[in-house]
Amino acid sequence: MDHAVVIGASMSGLLSAAALHRLFARVTVLDRDALPAVDSHRRGVGQSRHAHGLLAKGREVMDELLPGITAELVAQGALKGDLQEQARHIHGGHRLARGQSGLTGLLVSRPLLEGQVRRRVGGLPGVRILSERVVTGLLSQEGRVTGVRLADGELIPADLVVDAAGRGSRMPSWLGELGYRPPQEEQVPIDVRYGTYEFRRRHDHLNGDLVVIVGPTPGAPRAGVALALEDDRWIVTLVGYGEGPPLTLDGFAAYAGTLPAPDLHHLVNLAEPIGEPRAYRTPAAVRRRYERLTRFPDGLLVTGDAVCAFNPLYGQGMTVAAMEARALLDPDLNPLPFFRRIAGIVDTPWEITVGGDLRMPGVEGNLTPKMRMVGAYLDRFHAAAAHDPELTRRFLRVTNLYDPPPSLMAPAALIRVLRSGAQRAVPVPA
Repeated sequence: MDHAVVIGASMSGLLSAAALHRLFARVTVLDRDALPAVDSHRRGVGQSRHAHGLLAKGREVMDELLPGITAELVAQGALKGDLQEQARHIHGGHRLARGQSGLTGLLVSRPLLEGQVRRRVGGLPGVRILSERVVTGLLSQEGRVTGVRLADGELIPADLVVDAAGRGSRMPSWLGELGYRPPQEEQVPIDVRYGTYEFRRRHDHLNGDLVVIVGPTPGAPRAGVALALEDDRWIVTLVGYGEGPPLTLDGFAAYAGTLPAPDLHHLVNLAEPIGEPRAYRTPAAVRRRYERLTRFPDGLLVTGDAVCAFNPLYGQGMTVAAMEARALLDPDLNPLPFFRRIAGIVDTPWEITVGGDLRMPGVEGNLTPKMRMVGAYLDRFHAAAAHDPELTRRFLRVTNLYDPPPSLMAPAALIRVLRSGAQRAVPVPA
């Protein structure tokens, strides 16, 4: 095959191009932004200035698509470590037990990560990344998409078009223009609001730990994360449902003090702030059910946030995008089989996030009996994991998208939870 066009130089678009260059002689990536020449924030990535989680599975898949990318990022200052041994996980109000998970996390700012991925992808044979190119529609002939139309009138022919334009994808309306029905859309109105500060990092902060994650609970629907970054920095993001943290330093610290664990409050009070705080809001998690369509034009695929935009609190977006990009290596790139393949990738993180969100006060939706049962079990599971490193390891394998959620109810795990007296478990001290 000759030419593939990717709409969007997002992480999803870049990783899609990394996969497609193995199948096509030429790959062209088009982005509406003026892409920065150096690693910096850009307008099209609204969450760029906030904490970004790259799950262990995502790092692994990125290394498959771009061999050596982890080592290159570490050489530029990114940090890596075991996600259980060097991290503090507080879930359900319980501090999960330490141990070795065997899961390697990569801690890196979004500008450095995206910049290095863009450099690597742009250097692949036959790949071009073009900035300030606004795609306004699709070209088609006899039931097949044959290219894209740009705002300046230029027509770019292609054997395959991949829409990786993110939450703002115009694909549903473009399908209508071609005489196709748009996909069913599901929305969960989460109204998640962020506030973020960066701080100077000393190696004695948090006794050398690299990550703090404090999850929300129905009784305290606020969360926070601290990630060590390159250049001896912390990025600390605090999150609330329906309300966010104040952006004054005192207000930010006070908000951190309301979380179910004191770790972030201590860090914010101790560390020296850098730069200005930033806010961000995600009104809804959105999933477009392309896999349920029965009719779709050939030569066209959709991936990344254009298919499913998760609650960013869970840090799953980049990892799912990487896994979907790897699905492009399958020799069958007919759209309906492709959408069914990536639905299998999306199902697990969507189930995790929606089940968690619907337990939060103010989030409207159908909390099914199954979700209630799973939530009650997870409360017991987290309490048991406070003193059982093996349960923590199993939980992290699920949240890092290696194992499906039902594995937490496998006989070996269920026995450990039931024998723990989980309701009486005492969290491990900070």
